[in-house]
Amino acid sequence: MLLPRLPGSRRRFLGHAAMVALGPLTGCGDDETTPPEEPSVFLHGVASGDPLADAVILWTRVTAEGNDSIEVGWEIATDPELASVVASGTVTTNAEVDFTVKVDVTGLSPATTYYYRFTAEGEGSPIGRTRTIPVGSPSRLRFAVVSCASYGHGYYHGYRSIAERLDLDAVIHLGDYIYEYGDGEYGDVRELDPPHETITLEDYRRRYAHHRADPDLAEVHRQHPFIAVWDDHELANNAWKDGAENHDPATEGAFADRKAAAARAYSEWMPIRAADPTKIYRRFTFGDLVDLFMLDTRLWGRDEQAIDKDDPAIVDEARTLLGQDQETWLAEGLTSSQAIFKVLGQQVMMMPLPVLSLTNTDQWDGYVPARERLYSLVTSTPVSGFVVLTGDIHTSWAGNLVPQGATFDEATGAGSIGVELVVPGITSPGLGDFWADFGPEIRDNNPYLSFVDVAKRGYVVLDVTRERLQGAFVLLSQVEEETRADEIEAGAFSLRVGTSHFVDDVAAPAAEAPRPAP
Repeated sequence: MLLPRLPGSRRRFLGHAAMVALGPLTGCGDDETTPPEEPSVFLHGVASGDPLADAVILWTRVTAEGNDSIEVGWEIATDPELASVVASGTVTTNAEVDFTVKVDVTGLSPATTYYYRFTAEGEGSPIGRTRTIPVGSPSRLRFAVVSCASYGHGYYHGYRSIAERLDLDAVIHLGDYIYEYGDGEYGDVRELDPPHETITLEDYRRRYAHHRADPDLAEVHRQHPFIAVWDDHELANNAWKDGAENHDPATEGAFADRKAAAARAYSEWMPIRAADPTKIYRRFTFGDLVDLFMLDTRLWGRDEQAIDKDDPAIVDEARTLLGQDQETWLAEGLTSSQAIFKVLGQQVMMMPLPVLSLTNTDQWDGYVPARERLYSLVTSTPVSGFVVLTGDIHTSWAGNLVPQGATFDEATGAGSIGVELVVPGITSPGLGDFWADFGPEIRDNNPYLSFVDVAKRGYVVLDVTRERLQGAFVLLSQVEEETRADEIEAGAFSLRVGTSHFVDDVAAPAAEAPRPAP
């Protein structure tokens, strides 16, 4: 989704929370992360993702001349010096997968930090750090939640900040990891490669390669495992299962071909575990504390968007955002979950979007019966500890989920069935500073909202204990300059066990953390 380009000014708004300067971000005393020396074979660094209690995906890419197959060694250890190696092996990569490497390392221990490295062509890669997920009854989990990283709009200061938060269990990426537009078409702070819009497999591969050479993105991948899903711009703006607003079959070919190319490049370049490159919805169980359901509200089963708020399609019972199979999978998972918190990681805003009197038909607002089916499941089963994480719209929102026809009581939280955290973009622009001053008015006119910021970029730190789930907004002063941005804690909001609504809170302190990858 692209937000409208609206007039701006230099006025600032950070929601109704007070601005507080951030303290040290490492969570590990005086430890600091230092990127390794520039390699020549491993130009795109290393990454890890989709952690399980006993396994994790390790990723890299080999840059070498020619098209011959290349043998790549790997090793994983329990220490940054790689003295205590627990597993190792070799794999082969070639042009068929764009010389990317993905290893699904098994036989690991739960809730354990590991360090890993690849070797190829006589060179060693940077050392990466990853972590498996816990079993049993963990006492605390911490994540960074991110989305919407338009390279053309600025620098990845948010990614660098997250790399330095060494106490995280994982980074949850909600999509728009890349954008498909050509140079200057959407943001002109940094140049893109390829300079034209991405349409073919080669185009998408080049765009990922260009992004992954960014040192801040490389560093956050080096320090943390990712759990990621795509949104629309990994393919084309406002995509659905059979088309997209930004795709013209007459000049850009069959949409199915473009969709297959985008999914293949994503599967090659992201540390994701997926036998079918087009099927990315999956579940991660962090003991009995969190069940994380990563959804595909974009490409798997979404019916075409309604034209506008008056389109009768909006209330058509047959239309879906997830597809019937994914909807059934989610219902079964939610109702069988024994976790304290059931968390959906997904792409588009579930709460109504109360700004400029718009109905955004690309969001759940455009698929009202599908949303009400989900709400009915939550209330009738019932499903406690229901939390939605959302990206897509480059703005920050914390609020309470209220079924159609119900009334929210701001004093008691009655009427809410769960909560939603909408994370800002890492670099993608919101509504601009001109509209920031309308934040308090939006909040006051919509009591189900706890927090609004429509201008600044940043991310959310999700801190989960056995008593509450908390989302803390970390916003950035700017992303247009290469100089490191200032950071502001803009507000923290908690869902307490036994309740279904947010309360204002104080951001949780950093936890004790393992050593960084050197």
